[in-house]
Amino acid sequence: MKFLLMFQAIRFCLTVVIAVFMSQAAFAVEPFQVKDIRLEGLQRVEPGNVLATLPFKVGENYSDDKGTLAIRNLFALGLFKDVRIEVKDNIVTVVVEERPLISSINFVGIKEFDKDTLKKALKDIGLSEGRPFDKASSDRAEQELKRQYINRSLYGAEVVTTVAPAERNKVNLNFTVIEGDVSKIKEYKIVGNKAFDLPTIKDQLDLSEPNYMSWYTKSDRYSQAKLNADLENLKSFYLSRGYLEFRVESTQVAISPNKQDITITINIIEGMRFVVSEVALEGYYLGRDNEFKSLITIKPGQAYNVSDVVDTSKAFAEYFGNFGFAFARVEQRTEIDRQTSQVKIILQADPSRRAYVRRINIAGNDRTKDEIIRREFRQMESSWYDGQRIRSSRDRVDRLGFFTEVTIDTQEVPDNPDQVDINLKVVEKPTNSLSLGVGFSSSENAFLSFGLNQDNFFGTGNSVGVQINTSQYNKVYSVHTTDPYFTEDGISRTFNLYSKNSRPYSTSSTYYNINSSGLGLSFGVPIAETDTIFVGAAYDSTSVSNGSNLPLAYTNYVNEPFTSIPLTLGWARDSRDSTLAPNKGKFMRLNSELGLMGDSRYYKNSGQYQQYWPLTRKYTLAINAELGLGGGIQGHDFPVFKNYYSGGLGSVRGFQQNSLQTDTTYDRYSGQYATGGSKKILLNTEFLMPFPGVGTDKTLRLYTFIDVGNVYTDQESVDLSQLRSSTGLGLSWISPVGPLRLAIAKPIKRFDNDRIQSFQFQIGTSF
Repeated sequence: MKFLLMFQAIRFCLTVVIAVFMSQAAFAVEPFQVKDIRLEGLQRVEPGNVLATLPFKVGENYSDDKGTLAIRNLFALGLFKDVRIEVKDNIVTVVVEERPLISSINFVGIKEFDKDTLKKALKDIGLSEGRPFDKASSDRAEQELKRQYINRSLYGAEVVTTVAPAERNKVNLNFTVIEGDVSKIKEYKIVGNKAFDLPTIKDQLDLSEPNYMSWYTKSDRYSQAKLNADLENLKSFYLSRGYLEFRVESTQVAISPNKQDITITINIIEGMRFVVSEVALEGYYLGRDNEFKSLITIKPGQAYNVSDVVDTSKAFAEYFGNFGFAFARVEQRTEIDRQTSQVKIILQADPSRRAYVRRINIAGNDRTKDEIIRREFRQMESSWYDGQRIRSSRDRVDRLGFFTEVTIDTQEVPDNPDQVDINLKVVEKPTNSLSLGVGFSSSENAFLSFGLNQDNFFGTGNSVGVQINTSQYNKVYSVHTTDPYFTEDGISRTFNLYSKNSRPYSTSSTYYNINSSGLGLSFGVPIAETDTIFVGAAYDSTSVSNGSNLPLAYTNYVNEPFTSIPLTLGWARDSRDSTLAPNKGKFMRLNSELGLMGDSRYYKNSGQYQQYWPLTRKYTLAINAELGLGGGIQGHDFPVFKNYYSGGLGSVRGFQQNSLQTDTTYDRYSGQYATGGSKKILLNTEFLMPFPGVGTDKTLRLYTFIDVGNVYTDQESVDLSQLRSSTGLGLSWISPVGPLRLAIAKPIKRFDNDRIQSFQFQIGTSF
């Protein structure tokens, strides 16, 4: 019976095949010379595009093979839903049915994403408004949208596509999304750890179980990219502590049936801990072996540290690059002695060949002109490759502040083994800003501010700004402009015009006011990659309007303008890795102001030193020291308007802003407001740490501090016993509206007249 059924099935298949073959033979045409080609069904597609795709033309021979090829080519255009060819009287007619175009793409129910973000994701897979539509493209769109939601840990998201016909063979695509709840990590397990406890290991990872800071860090949201990063962090943690043979044996990610809870299990094998016995160099080191040995950070006698090995290899490659060897390779080998738990590290160097730069290519600068970027380059085209100059060029472009990302890579030139091209890619950020808002500080309460700044004015690299501040105690109106390349040698020019009005921190309208206005011109002369000298001159006119509680120091300036024409000379060096959230590097500044014209004769010198030391991946130690000294010359007193102030954020925290004074008589003459002094001492020490629950995020950090400082009047000598000091705890946050710092401080050393303010905060302060 089974044999009979099989025989009947085979006979049926043969019958179908023979029928199809005979039908094709019946419709087959003999080759002929094409008399004319006609097109039917076109609506938007240009006839020329169709005719150019056909493998035959008028006057040429037509055959079934060419017809089949023509249909295949037309379908490959992706513009047609159906294509067929009709032949009659040596005339070929191509009949097509165009695919509809996408008229609009709409989303319903989305909260997690911005619509433009999703449209961009769909555009990357070939689906956008104005493109042809078919069912396969909508299926790809659904999968892409689900992938986007999975990346945000929304595993339960559902997407429903609705295709609505529109006029002129178009369609509207509507994606209805049910996002569901966020899937969270319920349990994160590490199996196999012996040398380190679980809290220590989890402290190295970015993903975590939910905690009280998860709303900010979103560390409890799973993603494959974050898990891969965690595995690398885990590997780096062990390899940096001597566990040379550490490996991740397996990783399991399980999600609950309701797609809400995720369990991650990582199985590890730690292996033995090895100590470095020796570091050996092999290969050719340009006859500079001792110079290369000085770059080695690997320390024999200490545990194997992969970071030291990588840093040493990178330093070797960069040093080779300084001599033009762009293709130098440095390989690391290890010889393990398990009986003694020691490892010998061998660095094998091959400098390869010397190269010179053929061309420097710049990409991504849609707004910024090429010349603005190229003038920062220290590596020139058609000159020998110099790794140090290339790194310096990249850093200088990054320091322009016009780009969110600056990457540089070296590419070999085909068929020219001694040439390379340098490819610089930038990602521009908005450099123009218009701000109108309300500010608030613990010392000045609420105020309105307006700012219009353009750091990269029409892509020229120049900056232009207007600032208005209606603070109750400090009104500011200013205009400034900077040309960073006033000369071709990189000398900058800055011009500013300002008008200021300040008065004591009091709500009384009868208190005195200090008014000043002026203009200034300064130039910055670069003398090294991180060093700049500043020179400038300014004109300033200051007057005091009489009022209650006028300090005695101001009585000589009431209702009479006091003019000064200060000349300035300064120097600055900045090697910090970031200006907003530094972790390492230093900043140094010296500034001298000399008044030789106008109503005053004085000098004012100041210096500042900052340094940051990364103690670990998370913790940083920082110090800030400032000294100031001013005095009158040629028989003149030091102008009170040039005084230094101390107290509050940016100075000695825990004391009211600008309230410190050593002169014990100031309170009797001014009521309660300090007038500052001509001498200043300040020392801040901070220990920075990540906010609990945010991992290694440096935009939100806690810090403890100790501050010491004060100011002294022109008639006083510096008495260290008069220094005030405080300690406390603070928070630093790079918020969307600017750097925010707050502190809770307690004075260590204080005097009877000191004004204490335990809690202080302000947006825009530094250190």
